[in-house]
Amino acid sequence: MAEILRINNISKRYSNHVALNNVSLSVKEKSIFGLLGPNGAGKTSLIRIINQITGPDTGEVFFKGEKLHPRHVEQIGYLPEHPGLYKKMAVGDQVLYLARLKGLSRWDAKKRINYWFSKFEMHDWARKKAEELSKGMHQKVQFIVTVIHEPELLILDEPFSGFDPINAEIIKNEILELRKNGATVIFSTHNMGSVEELCDDIALINKAEKILDGSVKDIRKTYRSNTYKISFKGNAIGFTHALWTAAEIVEKTIEEGVNTFILKANPDVTGNQILGAAIANCEVLSFNELIPGMNDIFITKVKEGNQVLGTKSNYTE
Repeated sequence: MAEILRINNISKRYSNHVALNNVSLSVKEKSIFGLLGPNGAGKTSLIRIINQITGPDTGEVFFKGEKLHPRHVEQIGYLPEHPGLYKKMAVGDQVLYLARLKGLSRWDAKKRINYWFSKFEMHDWARKKAEELSKGMHQKVQFIVTVIHEPELLILDEPFSGFDPINAEIIKNEILELRKNGATVIFSTHNMGSVEELCDDIALINKAEKILDGSVKDIRKTYRSNTYKISFKGNAIGFTHALWTAAEIVEKTIEEGVNTFILKANPDVTGNQILGAAIANCEVLSFNELIPGMNDIFITKVKEGNQVLGTKSNYTE
């Protein structure tokens, strides 16, 4: 798949603070890319460089194979975590104003505003001032401003912040629809559930450096630990004896005659072997491999990164 964005060896320093240190990554066209990291890791600095709000000290950014140029701003939509709306201005007027700044004619802007306000059931809010809106409604307005010019690349910073579960689901579905219609989406979030549900690929940044990247599917496979969960009825002692040299019982519970074991298998033992030992001794009710989620991987990699990066003399908090 072709790439829409390539970041080559980007570094950025503010006085004695290293915000980004030799970061490289690639974003595929028509994909959803998660930009992850703890607070202060460097994500916002990278987003600001992509949006040409600031420039890198070293390194280059390429958009669709061309070195990033001011004209590319028209093909990029940016949703900041903290909406930048004019507090005293009516919502409808400022969405129109911002749409015109993005190059839309007045007629096209009004047509698209009507489409999005209808979709989000926001017509009653058009004459209200931004200061009268809730945080969730602010985010809806900012989302419309971000997508109204139909950019090829969307950069969303904590897009679900301030939303209740119903509205978060609405925005999630809109993101998927935009990707389906050809847009590429980069989103920065701390919500690992959203990452697993939406993202094709991710990059994890910690203390100014990229410490992990790749497809969500491949990363989760890499961190498999040969751990299984099995629920069964019957001869628990016989099953335990059958596992004597094959796996360690990490946790076990018994509830209403149902045994549930979490097993850590030896590296040369397969799930089929464990399941076979269980079937020979008891009635298996469920069996599945426990593959680490992105939240567990995130925590593990950040802790590892802190131990390694903390020893480097060229990093300053």
